[in-house]
Amino acid sequence: MLQTFLPQFMMTFFICLFIVMMQFLWKYVDELVGKGLSISLVAELFFYAALTMVPLALPLSILLASLMTFGNLGEHVELTALKSSGISLIKVMKPLAWLMVVIAVIAFFFQNDIGPKVQVKMWTLMFSMRQKTPTIDIPEGAVYTQIPGYNLYVKHKDEQTNMLYGVLIYDVSGGGTTYPRIVAADSGSLSMTPDKQHLLLNLYHGNWYEDMGSGSGAGGMKGPLYRRETFHDKEIVVSYDATFTRMDDEAMKQQYVGKNINQLQQTIDSVNRRIDSIGSEISGELHRQRICGVPLRRPVFRDSVVDDEPLPPVPAMPYSTLDTLLAKSTPAARRSVMTHAVSMARSMLGECEFRGYVINDDSFVARRHNIEWHKKFTLSLACLIFFFIGAPLGAIIRKGGLGMPIVMSVILFVVYYVIDNTGYKLARDARWPVWQGVWLSSAVLAPLGAFLTYKAVNDSALLDSDTYMKWWRRLTGTTRVRKLEIKEIIINEVDNAEAMARVSDFDVQCAELLALCGPGPQGFTAYFREGIDRRKVQALCDTLDKLVDYLSNSRDQMVLAKAMDYPVLRQGLVIRPVEDNRRAMVLMALLPVSLPIYLLGRHHQQMLINDLKHCQTVNAQMLAILSGNYTRDDEYNM
Repeated sequence: MLQTFLPQFMMTFFICLFIVMMQFLWKYVDELVGKGLSISLVAELFFYAALTMVPLALPLSILLASLMTFGNLGEHVELTALKSSGISLIKVMKPLAWLMVVIAVIAFFFQNDIGPKVQVKMWTLMFSMRQKTPTIDIPEGAVYTQIPGYNLYVKHKDEQTNMLYGVLIYDVSGGGTTYPRIVAADSGSLSMTPDKQHLLLNLYHGNWYEDMGSGSGAGGMKGPLYRRETFHDKEIVVSYDATFTRMDDEAMKQQYVGKNINQLQQTIDSVNRRIDSIGSEISGELHRQRICGVPLRRPVFRDSVVDDEPLPPVPAMPYSTLDTLLAKSTPAARRSVMTHAVSMARSMLGECEFRGYVINDDSFVARRHNIEWHKKFTLSLACLIFFFIGAPLGAIIRKGGLGMPIVMSVILFVVYYVIDNTGYKLARDARWPVWQGVWLSSAVLAPLGAFLTYKAVNDSALLDSDTYMKWWRRLTGTTRVRKLEIKEIIINEVDNAEAMARVSDFDVQCAELLALCGPGPQGFTAYFREGIDRRKVQALCDTLDKLVDYLSNSRDQMVLAKAMDYPVLRQGLVIRPVEDNRRAMVLMALLPVSLPIYLLGRHHQQMLINDLKHCQTVNAQMLAILSGNYTRDDEYNM
């Protein structure tokens, strides 16, 4: 089993890793293209990205490899041979289950020790690449805005001489406080200084336009001032750092992606202590809050420790309402009281909002660290869950290769990915507790793995299409056509006397069932309380199948042709909905449900009656054929 599984696992792992790497490339390709990055830097980024994608590719590859392995075993009947020789499916899965345990342990240590370091390296390199200035590639007939502080328009560009023609430059380096300076030139060239810190623009035959603002009046210069300069050739130096500078990764190490379990736990504890201290401070202030200007507690210093002690109670004043007190005050005093109250309320509101922002930020940081702490374990469990989903599912569907396993793997992994992201967002936004959101996908898929394993061990026809087609035919009453062919080798020859006895016996049973069905359609109450006994219909179907199977051994083509005229009796589930009278009464009371069932059941009953009458016709013709008294005219007369 290990020799069969490991090559497929390695193949699917690298295929899945390549697919998720393509997703990473499509997501960040705009930030990497056009910046003149060296191949070594891009390769380093892809290496780190591949390692960070392992938690995403590993469960999918395990699911796909286990599906392919057990699907191939089932398709080539090897799994059946193992079971027939006394080896159960659990015993077949046992070596691979131990391998999954080893992979789960390795995945945990990878997530805890290697993953944070790789995440720090990758995101530091990514942010460094984002801040690198793009290479100069000026298009024709479009405004180029990649030079900081300058917008450049070129009408035509000579690729061989690198000369620019019809140059128009907008100098917006002054920001929005001043008008842009405009430079127009017939031609020019663009180059970079040797230190790659500045751009050098050599312009020829042009004009410089500049709005210099308003004059101050000194020297008689008042009003708006403009500057216009005509030049034959001019050099403009622009600051432009084209070098690549790698950022320091210390800042990234302080983020949740760059910490292991111990560091995450320390951060969670420290942030929770800070949140608790803010809560204790607010609680203390509320205890010390004055009520109607009267303090309830006062601070006391004892041995360099501040403590609160209650003040003696103040004698209660005679009860008066606020309106009474304000009515006795002067208008100026009332305005003063209202203004002071509004000022205090606004001050307290601003202070509460500020503290709320601080607590919300700390709570968000704690949740993100707590999510990352739990995710250290979810990868290991996901590997085990996907194995116990893929292995029994492959044994059930019995399809190997890359067709059906890929379809099933993609469907299951998409379900897992959607559930996992939903739980993650619910935990991140504090709608659910962190542990519920992070472990949601495992809680949903673990019962599925246990169910599939149970079904596979018990050889259940869970995904057998014939089983579902048979159930659908029973529900809808769909008929099938019998097909019989002359057998080259016949072991049990057909005896005409015995065949006639079997046909006669079957004809009697058809007559008895038709008598039970009654002369006309059943009423609403009779349908639910009596209906047509499905057990008798099933017994009649078994008798007919045995009869047709016996007649299929005949060498007479007329017998075979007439045996194919026997219909496949409809065993619709709605010929009698329920067997229990109490349940029938309850179902009858539910008219929105019972009325469609009744109409459909009557239709199926009528089709069954027609099939029984057709069987009687075929029985008479078959008896005539077996007795040698059958002619073609008899068929038309019947």
